[in-house]
Amino acid sequence: MVLILAAVLLTVPAWAADQVLVVTAHAGDYLSGAGGTLARWIGEGAEVTVVQVTNDEKYSHGLGPAETQKANADGAHEAARRLGAREVLFLGHKSGELGYISSTELREEMFGLIRYFKPRIIVLPDPYIHYDPDRDHYYAGKMAEEAWGYSGGGTFGPELAREGLAPYGAPEVYYYAVARAYRPGEGGEGGAVFRSVDITATFSRKLEALDALRASPETPSREYLTALAEAIGKKHGFRYGEEFNHVGPRHGLPEEVLQRAVRK
Repeated sequence: MVLILAAVLLTVPAWAADQVLVVTAHAGDYLSGAGGTLARWIGEGAEVTVVQVTNDEKYSHGLGPAETQKANADGAHEAARRLGAREVLFLGHKSGELGYISSTELREEMFGLIRYFKPRIIVLPDPYIHYDPDRDHYYAGKMAEEAWGYSGGGTFGPELAREGLAPYGAPEVYYYAVARAYRPGEGGEGGAVFRSVDITATFSRKLEALDALRASPETPSREYLTALAEAIGKKHGFRYGEEFNHVGPRHGLPEEVLQRAVRK
């Protein structure tokens, strides 16, 4: 009996070993949660593409929506450049309103990106953390996870296949918490392995990248990010650290994906 999963991990097609696709609801989310790790991977030869789901039109002081959107987009491009990422792609959905967007639409957009870039690793906001006042983090993470879970199968996205974007399942996913440490019970549940990364050598680059976003009042301060990295590092024996829930070929898939798998 063959277990057919959209994220086909037993027969993964060839992927570019250095491709990383990062999903972020807002410009600073991925930097605060995973910026040091991404900088480390980039230094080791990885090619990082960032997908920003919202337009950040609500995050400024004294600017209108269009001006805010442009200022934050310019900052997002500069932050990615400082980090060393290849580019930032904007899906352009209204910030604070992802809950009103069709989940099918968001998944389809993610399907296309995953199938086009064929990343070895997808980095996404963790939708399973116990409390997060910004629901954009949840919806961006949940839709990205569902797209990852099904992008390797032929059931979803047939129109993408007709356009030359064949099914593809990324073998690894790193979940990150935005601007806070994981709390007890949030890491290493189900098929996920709780993983820490020493970012001592790349922490300054993370801060430099986030400095490009200071126009947004949502960007955490340097003092807060330093205290956060130190607290995480102390948990794991580093000076500065980041932590993730990691799912890979040897760790299985999230329970909700397994429950919806098709057996033949």
